[in-house]
Amino acid sequence: MTKNSLTRRDFMRVGAGAAAAGVAAKVTILEPLRLWASPRPVPPSDTVRFAIIGTGVEGCTLLNATLPVSGVECVAAADLYDSRHIAAKEALGGKEIETTREYRRLLERKDVDAIICATPDHWHRRIVVEAAQAGKDVYCEKPMSHSVEDGLAMIEAVQKNNRICQIGSQRVSSILYAKAKEIWDSGKLGMVDTIEAAWDRNTDSGAWVYPVPPDAGTQTIDWDTWLDGAPKIPFDPIRFFRWRCYRDYGAGLAGDLFVHLLSGIHFVTGTNQPAQRALSTGGLYHYKDGREFPDLLWTMYDYPNFQVVLRCNHNNNTEGEFFGFYGKTGTMIIRGSTLTYKPQASCHQPEDYSIYGWPKKLRDEYLAKWTKEHPEPKPGDFKIDEDSEVFTPPPNYSDMSDHLANFFHAVRTRQPVVENDVFGSYTAIGCHMSNSSYFNRTVVVWDAAAKKIRSA
Repeated sequence: MTKNSLTRRDFMRVGAGAAAAGVAAKVTILEPLRLWASPRPVPPSDTVRFAIIGTGVEGCTLLNATLPVSGVECVAAADLYDSRHIAAKEALGGKEIETTREYRRLLERKDVDAIICATPDHWHRRIVVEAAQAGKDVYCEKPMSHSVEDGLAMIEAVQKNNRICQIGSQRVSSILYAKAKEIWDSGKLGMVDTIEAAWDRNTDSGAWVYPVPPDAGTQTIDWDTWLDGAPKIPFDPIRFFRWRCYRDYGAGLAGDLFVHLLSGIHFVTGTNQPAQRALSTGGLYHYKDGREFPDLLWTMYDYPNFQVVLRCNHNNNTEGEFFGFYGKTGTMIIRGSTLTYKPQASCHQPEDYSIYGWPKKLRDEYLAKWTKEHPEPKPGDFKIDEDSEVFTPPPNYSDMSDHLANFFHAVRTRQPVVENDVFGSYTAIGCHMSNSSYFNRTVVVWDAAAKKIRSA
């Protein structure tokens, strides 16, 4: 979409974002990279054929997001819940594909180039390792791992078998976050010591209170296989459909939402390592429904050059999705789909507090000398509001389609991806550190030599 295609309603939406940021700023509608909208059709010989394992809500969303991507074709889907076989076909616009409970049938197909893994977290290691061993490239949903050990095993399998692996935190491919990275790299923020981010929700759905379909039962769901190493318990549809609430299968707020925040921060700042230290607090305040994870989580992370403070709250969504990068010479804020950069006023100002304990003569001499050495800018040279900038993607922009397109482009060209297995493992480690600190009520550190999380 070009800037000329912006409607009045779209402009009002962007203008409202600028007003919310408290600035009178120039607004730029970012141009998509359009990797997935190539004007040239991909020849059949270059078509990437993929299969998907896990076709719940995220899996179906991913399938739908592949539809604009040129040169790719879904040929099969696997899920342990039979009704999701129908949902997968519907997500593809009614296309007929092979569907099965047996995911290994997909790995055995010679016409499958790549696998999308959209299973619960406790299945990620098995799928990624076996797909790599079968010679398939893998797109794995976030968080990459269910444990540090799982992540290390996945990296080993991917690298040993020379596979492309991309993790599914779409902000790494977003044009909005690419602009944020450009601003960071330009040095306009100056020295940054604090990064804040939040992802808040205030709905039952946002807190994973998903309804149980009326046909769910042991006849339609392979429960024993789904447990996959977790404790063997009788069929429980709540655990199956709300698995993010339970430590045996998911990673709670950290794994579901912190991972997006950490991925965005790592991408923008060029960080490719876990935090050095983490301290979490929070609690279970409203959703006392048997879940094991909190519905409010705060974590403070120490990185070598800055501190990161993250929050996810299931009980108030005023902040929504928020990133704040606070620098000595500028501030960069991302709220939803609007990025605002605002310069800081100069920190070099005359002292106006302690000198009032001086005699007037000395005070006047100091101020005269300071003014001479620091002439004021000429009128119009620097105005905070007018030097502020606001950026936003065009309406209907999909960073998920861009992220998938980057993966399939890498499968086709063998060029590396940004959010590879190592990047994905490091952000997942940040999630595991958050949970470890919360549940053990202690500061934790990342021991890089031992490749372990330990108490400080």
